[in-house]
Amino acid sequence: MVVQMQTRGKKVSGSQPGAQTIIDNLLTAVLVVDAEMQVHFANTAAEQLLPLSKRRLQAMPLNLLEEDISLDIQRIKHCINTEQGFTDSEVQLMIDGDPRWVEVSVTPLPQPLPAREPARSQALIELRLIDQQKKISQELQQRAQQQAARELVRGLAHEIKNPLGGLRGAAQLLERELPREELKEFTQLIIAQADRLRNLVDRLLGPQRPGQRQVTNLHSVLEQVRRLVAMEIPSGITLSRDYDPSIPDFEMDPEQLQQALLNIVRNAAEVLGDRGHIQIRTRTAFQVMLQGRRYRLAAEIRIIDDGPGIPEPLRDTLFYPMVTGREGGTGLGLSIAQDLIHQHQGRIETQSRPGRTEFIIYLPLRR
Repeated sequence: MVVQMQTRGKKVSGSQPGAQTIIDNLLTAVLVVDAEMQVHFANTAAEQLLPLSKRRLQAMPLNLLEEDISLDIQRIKHCINTEQGFTDSEVQLMIDGDPRWVEVSVTPLPQPLPAREPARSQALIELRLIDQQKKISQELQQRAQQQAARELVRGLAHEIKNPLGGLRGAAQLLERELPREELKEFTQLIIAQADRLRNLVDRLLGPQRPGQRQVTNLHSVLEQVRRLVAMEIPSGITLSRDYDPSIPDFEMDPEQLQQALLNIVRNAAEVLGDRGHIQIRTRTAFQVMLQGRRYRLAAEIRIIDDGPGIPEPLRDTLFYPMVTGREGGTGLGLSIAQDLIHQHQGRIETQSRPGRTEFIIYLPLRR
């Protein structure tokens, strides 16, 4: 097959020596398809991204990938028919069950020179991974929004906390003046509810003391979390672990990190109800950007459940204080977990679809 592309008025033909090598060494994935969505060409980057061999790609129409990509395939057909290209900068592509973000550009190709066989209209599709850029952009945006929400909630919490102390003190004074013992039931109710609200306010304000850092083994913390959750969950929920023993000990506040991970695992268990599976998995990650700094090595912790997934309306505000999709929930567990992870210069993110939700925590090990 001869691949032709127009570049600044100069025609580059795949039949020329070296053109195939140039295209195959591009970092951008390149596909050529016709109006029937049949793949006629795929470079090496396309094989690695999808991941399918050139032979398999050329044996299958692109329509078969329609369920794995958020881009409307009909737009590619429209591009070929109207000879008008387009670019979509935020397309989600599912690869082996993991969502990846790509920028897609589709350009109609000029008709090749007359040949023995009738020419088919074709389009050049370029797919460029933008995972890292999108994650950095989302992290910065979420941090700004969450900081604003957190400051608002903490301001309200302080305003609530001050009169609560006066309310409780007044109830205690009133209790001493009551003539009959049975009337103290009402003052005790006031005191109990004031204490309950005070506890809620303290949780809203988050950790009040700086962490006590020490070099600790991550898996010893995770094992403590696993044992605590195992005693609480129903018998229909199974809990498994898959640890990478090569992760070195590093400096952390084990109590705070345990609390953060415990909140996440408990949240997964509550979503599952009476039946399901939770897996705690650790791996090492390389060249990770965390809070604006690049780390050569980081610990990656994945907490995976097979529940119904995170509802779409909650995904962008999941870590905000007082945001919850569970009846009776306070919406504080994940917010506090994120605060504690951030104090360890880490990052927490989510990937969710029905049947699989992952909370992914990155903690720096080495710069």
